[in-house]
Amino acid sequence: AVPVGTVPIYEIVINGLKKYGNIKDITAEDMFDVLQTQAEDGVDFFTIHAGVIMDTIDTLRKHPRILDIVSRGGAFLAEWMIANGKENPFYSDFDRVIDIARRYDITLSLGDALRPGAIADATDGPQMMELITLGELQKQAFRKGVQVIIEGPGHVPLNQIEANVLLEKEFCNQAPFYVLGPLVTDIAPGYDHITAAIGGALAAGKGADFLCYVTPAEHLRLPTLDDVKEGVIASKIAAHAGDIAKGIKGAIDRDIAISKARRNRDWKRQFELAIDRTKPDRYRKASNPGMKDVCTMCGEYCSIKVAENCFGRKK
Repeated sequence: AVPVGTVPIYEIVINGLKKYGNIKDITAEDMFDVLQTQAEDGVDFFTIHAGVIMDTIDTLRKHPRILDIVSRGGAFLAEWMIANGKENPFYSDFDRVIDIARRYDITLSLGDALRPGAIADATDGPQMMELITLGELQKQAFRKGVQVIIEGPGHVPLNQIEANVLLEKEFCNQAPFYVLGPLVTDIAPGYDHITAAIGGALAAGKGADFLCYVTPAEHLRLPTLDDVKEGVIASKIAAHAGDIAKGIKGAIDRDIAISKARRNRDWKRQFELAIDRTKPDRYRKASNPGMKDVCTMCGEYCSIKVAENCFGRKK
């Protein structure tokens, strides 16, 4: 079965707006009631934004970002905290979160409410303060037998991705790291599945454990089914590239097999091994090649055939 996860703060806020008409009047008990109900419903993992605390909010006030908070859950909690002048209940009463998770065998995904939403904001004070806090919470949960994954950025330039992975592993007791991309540039709306795959491949290669896929619709609209497909494929490519870079046993086997099929101009086998079997087949048919054992890029001047003849090799 596929694990099902939730972000409880979403239901908390929706319920609160219906009940009170605002976020301020939501109580801590309202928050924990939703966790309890979702746990009873059989949720497998919670995303809990327990790392956004008063100290980091104060730092954010003193050191504004281009995009202060881009996490929806983080923004909701920040609004509640500022309106009430109170600490984040998920932080101040984290033991209650742990108790529910342990009782119902729920994994905690500690959300990065202060992840950067622009590469210019990456690896700044609020992000690092939150990461240190998440590391403390991870250890607290781990001591009580609750599994934790750490959510990571976000928007991060290429030259900072390795550092972000290493810092998470250092501060969070080597807990699995789940990155949202990361997107390596902000100039490509409509193509953010590509910017995310670039960052995701590097992050995976440097030790990130889980990639959150990003669709071409990111920052623009709710994704369509086609957007989802494009995003998932891009993320799977990034994850595969990362596995190869890490030297995961067997990761490169499929690449070797498809390369041999390419050498032999075995189109059927190439398509069987491709991450998306339908697209390459569709492209080849649309090109209407005049020769069966070459493609229309080189045609009769196929470099593979030339080299084959040159070295006297057979298919």
